[in-house]
Amino acid sequence: MTETQTVFDVLTATAARFGDQPFLHVLPETAAAYGIAPGEINYAEMHARASRRAEQYRTAGYRTGQRVGLLLENRPAYFEHWFALNALGVSVVPVNPDLKAGELDYLVAHSEICAAVVLPARQGDIIAAARANARNVAVFGPDDPVPMAPRTQAKTPRTALTRDTECALLYTSGTTGRPKGCVLTNTYFHNSGHWYLTVGGRIHLEPGVERMLTPLPLFHMNAMATSTMTMLMSGGCLIVLDRFHPKSWWRSVRESRATIVHYLGVMPPILLGAPASPQDRDHSVKLGFGAGVNRTLHAPFEARFGFPLVEAWAMTETGGGVVIADNHEPRRVGTSCFGKPGPESEIRVVTDAGVEALAGESGELLVRRAGGDPRHGFFREYLKDAQATAESWKDGWFHTGDVVRRDADGYLYFVDRKKNVIRRSGENIAAVEVESVLLQHPDIAAAGVAPVADDVRGEDVFAAIVLRDPTAASRATAESIVVHCLEQSAYYKAPGYIAFVDALPLTSTQKIQRGTLKVLAADLVSAPATHDLRTLKKRTA
Repeated sequence: MTETQTVFDVLTATAARFGDQPFLHVLPETAAAYGIAPGEINYAEMHARASRRAEQYRTAGYRTGQRVGLLLENRPAYFEHWFALNALGVSVVPVNPDLKAGELDYLVAHSEICAAVVLPARQGDIIAAARANARNVAVFGPDDPVPMAPRTQAKTPRTALTRDTECALLYTSGTTGRPKGCVLTNTYFHNSGHWYLTVGGRIHLEPGVERMLTPLPLFHMNAMATSTMTMLMSGGCLIVLDRFHPKSWWRSVRESRATIVHYLGVMPPILLGAPASPQDRDHSVKLGFGAGVNRTLHAPFEARFGFPLVEAWAMTETGGGVVIADNHEPRRVGTSCFGKPGPESEIRVVTDAGVEALAGESGELLVRRAGGDPRHGFFREYLKDAQATAESWKDGWFHTGDVVRRDADGYLYFVDRKKNVIRRSGENIAAVEVESVLLQHPDIAAAGVAPVADDVRGEDVFAAIVLRDPTAASRATAESIVVHCLEQSAYYKAPGYIAFVDALPLTSTQKIQRGTLKVLAADLVSAPATHDLRTLKKRTA
């Protein structure tokens, strides 16, 4: 499909080739959650719907250079409006349905959307956000007639659409601060699908055959770019759940006849926690694709359910420009390995001193595209933040903020986000590594780790812990947790403080909101109910 320019062009080409093949499969459970009809929508029908809607947008004065918000959750209407707007060169701004008033105020103002397609129950929230920013935003439902584009927004001249035309504005999760708006072009979306379809190894797809199930939200790049474009470019069927339902997951997998599933790191432990069943391997899945599986559960999951979990690395900013996956055998199962870069990628691992890390030494991962255009397939920029864009591309390399290790064979192992590394007495401690050890304790349901100030050691480890049985919260339980950590890892990595909490601050994709957690840790570290366990952390060597 090298002749295609836009995402809509890809839909057009695939509809011509696989018109009768299903593009979307809506399971009964998802349909019930959304109040829509279950069943399948084939490529020809989706193309017809998007084409009709595109003509409505065209007549209403929408054109290249504008942005339209989409608050439609994971519904089929999301695709219809996205494809229609893309046909005109209008960029879409997916809106996380969990956002509250202040967050919506920021998104509406920052993105400068001229219109928003919004579920009826949430239209008042978007209207209020527009008014708070004195913006003229046309707000309407997914089945409503398309209103005229606001006059102040309809004067942009029509221009030819290319792969460089903006396709979407996706906001980062904002785990440590204000979300950044990543400007993504049609090239970004093309590359996301192309990588998946050509990378090979355990990731082998047959055109017109595959059925990919994802519980991930369409307002993030994995579902919107990777999953959607991979199926769209290969004539496969996309099965989008409203969210991850642990109790009905395997029923959904079987009923949808999924051949590929996408996962988050929180899913395998939940699925493994269910009683073993003779139906554990009663499915058609040949591949799981995701990131962040607990290394101690990686091999047990594959042994029980009978398919590989292929760990991969990418970011909203890198898209398909640089993706790294542990997709070739022998895979490094159970090691937090996410593979080694392919020939299209260049990487560096750099220490805090700015020098190349030695084999086995931790450092920040720097990436770029090989060849003449190091930014090919990446995000174009952070909207309205030239300084952050320039800083992220310092010295011609994209600085990921991820701390990794590289072994002598070039394989990469995830350590943690750079901002989540705790510096204690000169030792670097990865929050995610401590959390992995904590989650192996039988009493712990969830754990989040953050740095807190220490007058002697600079920082120490604070752990916010959700217990399976909240009534077990006690000094004795806290001490047993620290003892468990001391048995599993170096003494300095064990929590110096433990606070038992009802819940962790999480994003919509179940990632810990690190910024909120750090504030929480600072507030709780001196609270009477927090357990100071630093005296248990003693060097034994």
